[in-house]
Amino acid sequence: MATGRPSTVYLWELAWILPSIALPVGMLAALAVTAFGAGINVAGDRGRVEPTKVAEHPLFKDPGVSEIAPGQYEVRMTGQIWSFAPAEIRVPAGSTVHFWATSKDLVHGLFVPRHNVNVMLLPGQIAHAQARFDTPGEYPIICHEYCGIAHHTMAGKIIVEARR
Repeated sequence: MATGRPSTVYLWELAWILPSIALPVGMLAALAVTAFGAGINVAGDRGRVEPTKVAEHPLFKDPGVSEIAPGQYEVRMTGQIWSFAPAEIRVPAGSTVHFWATSKDLVHGLFVPRHNVNVMLLPGQIAHAQARFDTPGEYPIICHEYCGIAHHTMAGKIIVEARR
């Protein structure tokens, strides 16, 4: 016998179904905004090199910083047991820095707080990240993947110098 009123069970089902649909849709929207609007992307595999031959690869033969265009710098760096090479990077304020990095031995991390650099360095996998450094100062480079007993000592720094 139909009374014309929705049953209590139907209302409870609706109360659970609507949020269970809205939550994934909201997460998808947040993902789209961060990926396309904020420019936050997962660092991809940009190639591979045999981990024992990283020092022979043209990209990592001479780790360091080089200017590739006005205001654009390329950093070629490696992570190896408890150190980064180079450990210190100097660029002028207003620079965009392209990081090309890999690990020679273990899984390491490359993290620069307050910038869009957060990459896992896998042995032999070439990773790429980029960030813009507008404010002069010193920014830490931190290994955020546990890599052994002296992991806490694995750090470097980026020194952003004021333009003259």
